[in-house]
Amino acid sequence: MSEPIYQLQGVTKVYNGRRVLDVERLDIRRGEIFALVGPSGAGKSTLLRLLNFLEHPTGGTIRFLDVEFSATRPVPLELKRRVTTVFQRPILLNRSVWANANFGLQLRGQRDAARRIEQALEQVGLGRLARQPARTLSGGEAQRVALARAMVLEPDVLLLDEPTANLDPYNVGLIEDIARTLNRDRGISIVLVTHNVFQAKRLAERVALLLEGRIVEIADVGPFFQSPADPRTAAFVRGEMVY
Repeated sequence: MSEPIYQLQGVTKVYNGRRVLDVERLDIRRGEIFALVGPSGAGKSTLLRLLNFLEHPTGGTIRFLDVEFSATRPVPLELKRRVTTVFQRPILLNRSVWANANFGLQLRGQRDAARRIEQALEQVGLGRLARQPARTLSGGEAQRVALARAMVLEPDVLLLDEPTANLDPYNVGLIEDIARTLNRDRGISIVLVTHNVFQAKRLAERVALLLEGRIVEIADVGPFFQSPADPRTAAFVRGEMVY
């Protein structure tokens, strides 16, 4: 079993007096694909923002690569840069596909990365569109640009927040294949937030169900879908309303 890359203890998040996340304990292993499933408003995206250090927890601690942070203990910039996120609706610059793929590297002051950008665009199937304006892309192509932009940063952790929502089956398949390849060939740890239980079943090694900010169950993908321990998990994977 791989060592944890994240360890969460007693993590809470409160907005305007309302507790939206309450995670007693969560370990995410180095090199795994870990899926978070649950209904809208369950706290999945909030948890992802904490894992990307975009926000601090209200309470508790998060340990990442043996560095602990909390509401009063910030994360060093060099560690923050080891994690990147691809969101459901990517924001692209009104520039070329190439310029968008290069944007994160440019912000970090990295130069001479042309070969890395070329390889990333080829891997996501957009090499021939490198000079095309991003505004002309389809939704699936735009999402693949966002994925290439994340890939060139060579992160330890890739957070995917509903990366294939509203995409056609062709683009869903491409993005899932890219995620598998990044995990297998580069050892990138992937945390996937998805409403699509079939996608979680296809991609993940372990799955967690989040309801009302709390983790109901965590299990390997087989037991999670075939023999869940919690009746709420069983209802969720059957497609029943559990919220």
